[in-house]
This record gives sequence, structure tokens and C-alpha cells, in this order.
Amino acid sequence: WPQITATQAVMVKINLEGRHLSLPKSVVKRGVETWNSQAAVQGILQILDSACQAKTVSEALDEVRGFTSLGHMIWAYAYLRMLYHKDSSLFYRTVLAEPSFLMPIVYTPTVGEACQKFGQLPLLPRGCYVSLADRGNLKAVLKEYADAMLPKDQNGQPQCQCIVFSDGGRILGLGDLGVWGMGIPIGKLDLYTVCAGFDPAKTIPVMIDVGCSDASGNAAKLTIRDHILYHGLKDNRQKHTSKAGTEVNSVYYGPDSFIGEFMSAARELFGRNCLLQFEDFNSNDAFPLLEEYRNKFLTYNDDIQGTASIIVAAVLGGIKLQKPECTTLLKELQGMKVLFHGAGSANLGGAQLLSAEVHMLPGAVVVTNSRGVIWKSEDGSNGTFRNDEQKAVALTGEPKGYDNTDLVSIIKHHKPDVLIGAVGKAPGCFTEEVVKAMLGVQAAKATPGRPIIFALSNPMSQAEITAEDCYKFSQGKAIFGSGTRFPPVEVQGRTRVPGQVNNFFIFPGMSFGAVCCEATTITDHLFMEAAEAVANSLDKVDIEADSVLPNTARIREVGENVAATVVLACQKAGLAQKVLGSSYAEVSEQLATMRWDPDEAHHIQLDDPAAPCAVCAFV
Repeated sequence: WPQITATQAVMVKINLEGRHLSLPKSVVKRGVETWNSQAAVQGILQILDSACQAKTVSEALDEVRGFTSLGHMIWAYAYLRMLYHKDSSLFYRTVLAEPSFLMPIVYTPTVGEACQKFGQLPLLPRGCYVSLADRGNLKAVLKEYADAMLPKDQNGQPQCQCIVFSDGGRILGLGDLGVWGMGIPIGKLDLYTVCAGFDPAKTIPVMIDVGCSDASGNAAKLTIRDHILYHGLKDNRQKHTSKAGTEVNSVYYGPDSFIGEFMSAARELFGRNCLLQFEDFNSNDAFPLLEEYRNKFLTYNDDIQGTASIIVAAVLGGIKLQKPECTTLLKELQGMKVLFHGAGSANLGGAQLLSAEVHMLPGAVVVTNSRGVIWKSEDGSNGTFRNDEQKAVALTGEPKGYDNTDLVSIIKHHKPDVLIGAVGKAPGCFTEEVVKAMLGVQAAKATPGRPIIFALSNPMSQAEITAEDCYKFSQGKAIFGSGTRFPPVEVQGRTRVPGQVNNFFIFPGMSFGAVCCEATTITDHLFMEAAEAVANSLDKVDIEADSVLPNTARIREVGENVAATVVLACQKAGLAQKVLGSSYAEVSEQLATMRWDPDEAHHIQLDDPAAPCAVCAFV
């Protein structure tokens, strides 16, 4: 590596001219050049500038492996951000060349640590900051960013296909990180391109800056808001207790809603066909905001709807592993029972989707919270629900005859075929006794199947059970999936590759299909269609590996399948303003012409694109 002295000039150009409204307020106050020239930031910038010299995919892969070989995933993340800044086309060609290796660095799990340290990294141009200080003037904020960053059509109007926006209130399972959460919308949009084919130049990652909690508001108790390099508003969030009894951000509600102003400004500037995706809002805000705006804009919440969809896709995949020739996966699912352990947005969304779209039998979907099984009285006045969303999935009638606060007892009483954990703060709660209880449910059946067990909490340290323990406790009988991918496990002489139950199989294709056919709205039924498309993308290799979801090396193929399926479903439901074809083949062909590809990315040939990475054990 070249030697770097303290006085060495940084060669990389970071042009933020004309940006005053759409940059973080602390940065504007100090000056952009002054911000990036701070000693802590400049030192990192010099290292990244010197390290990022690649001109080809092969060189870029060599450079990023230089960091990962030492176990420095956060440095690998920072390197890839610099590569994007210097040559975005090369960045996408590189990620497309080895998606299984690089997606976990670009997005989860590495992006979580990146968000915890985001302000300590150099400030680069990509990303629009929408501050509460500019309330009443948000259209000007977006227009400034669009004028500086987006391509223009023949009439000089900025072109934007989609916006991913977050307020940083619940970044993954890490809590309130404020505007340092910008890594999430950036990473999300990277996958929009890698997995589906969006033109990255026509997308905007946005952080809604309405304040941030102190260290008590994030899981690791880190100093974020009061850090010297925190560049957002250093104020507490303005909150109140809602009618449902939950604590919500006050500025998001009422006739002068900050979110309403932002979404209206985006539509006025970019048109009604611009997709606006909610991301990583606190659950207390996520559900009511989705309900308020889902039919007014082309919008959805990936944490609720996308996660629900991938959960269903993984369950369908579990059925397919047991019945590879089955062509009626949903019908099979209708006769099963599902237990959701944990009542966050992921499990609540999954339970709602199963109840509304799969039409499960009464009592077949059970959800727990910290009080045990969620139930409500006949008139809904009493129960263990904590909000309206939990009430919507609650069993009717108080549980009797068993301990409804004990997981093993719940399993023995309700006899679920599927156990889905997304507790977020109870690692290891799927004990050997829990797994054996799931085995006992199947053993009692006339035709026993295999229990399906998912540990969805992220990061890996928060997982309800490890892949190795799940296979060991079940003698290899359980079908396992997880939120963070576990490495392959040898089970009775056979290699099992646990499926990663991650939204990136859903949201890129969902968004691309909806935008391309100019959908008027995105319904829950579309997420069910997407789930089926993912499950039907399993191939013989996936089934042999006992993976409930496809190999991530085929992520673009899966994204294409989801997009085409969504378009056909939109056309059938009368939601598509633009018809792309009457058959799957016709729609797929038309979508291919609308898909952006970095220069000759599709010509890259790998000897073995599915080979595992020795560093991060992804395949």
C-alpha cells in the first residue's frame, strides 16, 4: 500500500456545490470542505482514496478482499462506498460479479455497524437529508437535490423512479441512530439495482431528520446524537402518546404532517409513478403511517410487508423441500399452523398476511408478545395486546388449560407446524426442549412432516437458535432458516445450507415491477404473489442443500421472476396503467428492455459464482 503522510493531499473530488438545503444542517453550518477535513474524517478519506484504485472488476475484488482477509468488514463497506463514488458503474459490475460475497458487506449485516459509525466516515454526495428545520419548504429541499444529482428528461425535468426514506428510528435491531441511519436507504437502493435493475442515478436515498434519542435509545447504548461528528439535529424527537397507547413522533400526524408534506412534495416533483418506500421507522409509527398513505401514494413499508412476504416465501420453500413436485403450495399452507414468537413489525406483518391472503383456519395463526400468547376478549376490550396491530392478530378468548406464557407449553397446546422467532432480544430462546416439542407435534401426526423453524432476529448474536443447534437438537429433521445467514452445516454426512430469510428476495422485484407497469397502488396481494414467485425460484441445487430460499448467487434471476409476477398480478387486478404483455414471457422480455445494467456487467463469467467465500462463509 502507498505510504500516507498526515499532510498528503486527498486526490478524490467530493463535489457538493449547490447543496445547502439537502445536506445535514451541521455540515452546512461548518462548511462541507471543513467537515471532511476534520482530522478523524480526513485520515479515513486518505486511506480510502489510496486504497481504491481499481479500474476493473478483478482489481476491485482484489482490493476489497484486502480488507475482508483481515476481518475488517466495516473497512470493506467504506471501500465499496468510495468505489461507488469514484465509479458507480464499476461498483455495480463488481457486486453483480460476486453478489453472495459482497451483498452482506453492502447491506446486512455490515450496514448495521456502518450506521453506528456513519458520521465518522467521509461525507459523500449521495443522499438527501430532509430536516424538520425546513418544514413548509420540503419541495425546495428535494428540488435542490434533484437539480444537483438526478438526470433530466428532454424538458429539463429531473427523473426519479423511486425514493427509499427512513427516519432512523429503528435501524435494524439497533434502535434509534438518527441520520446516521443513511446507510440503510443507500444500501437498500444498491440492492434495487443489483437485484432488479433500477437505474441508480434515478433513485434518492433520504433521511428524515426530526431529532434523535440519546444513548438510551439505541441497543448498544452508543453516543450517537451527542457525538462530535453527528451531523443531524441534536434535539430529542417530539413525541406523544397515541390513542392506541403507543409513543409516536408527533410531527408525523395531523393536517400539517411532516411525512405528508414530504410525500406530497416528492409526487409533485417526480409524478405519481415515483415509488416512495418507508424504511426502518419505529413500529409505533410504521403501522399507522402505512395505513394513512398506502392508498394515497405508490408506497409500501418493507419492514412490514416485505418481511411478511419473505417469511411466507420461506414457509412455502419449506413445504417445497418436503414436496418438491407440489404445484399447490398455498393450498398446502392453508392446512398448517404457524406460531410467531415475538410481536415486532416482522411477525405482525407475517401474521396479517397469512390471515388476510392465505385464509388460514381460525386459530391456525398464533402470535406471542412479552405477556405470552396474544389474545383479546369477544368485545375487544380486554386482552394481552399492546396496540391495534397486535389486537388484529390476537386469538379471541383468554387461553385456558395451559401456561400461555411458556413457549414449550404453547407449542404442545397449539401444535404449530412452523415456529418463527423474531424476538430481537432473547438470543437462544429456542432451546433443545423447544425444538423437541416441535418434533413431537409432527411425530403425533398420521403422516409426520418436518418442523419448520426460523430464527429471524438480527444480527447473528441475537438469533433465537443457531443453525448447528437446530439441526443437532432435531437430529437433522428440522427445516431451518435465519435472518442472518449461517454457514453450511454437516448433518449426518450431508451439507445443509441454511436459507437466509431476507427481504432482498422481495423488495427489488416488487418495486421494479410496480414502477415499470406504473401501478396505482401496491396491495398486500402483490406481496403474496411475490412470495410464491420466490418459492417457485428454488431449483434442484437449493432443494438438495435443504435451503428454503434460493442461493443468493441467483439473486438477479429471482428479482426478475418477482418483477414479472408482480406486473402480471397488477394487470390482472386492474392496477397497471401500462400493459407490458399478456404472458410471463412477454412481460419478462419487456422488463429486460427497461432494466439498467452497468457496462457489460452481464458478460462477466465466473468459474464458480456459487463458491463460498472463505472470509464470510456466504455461498
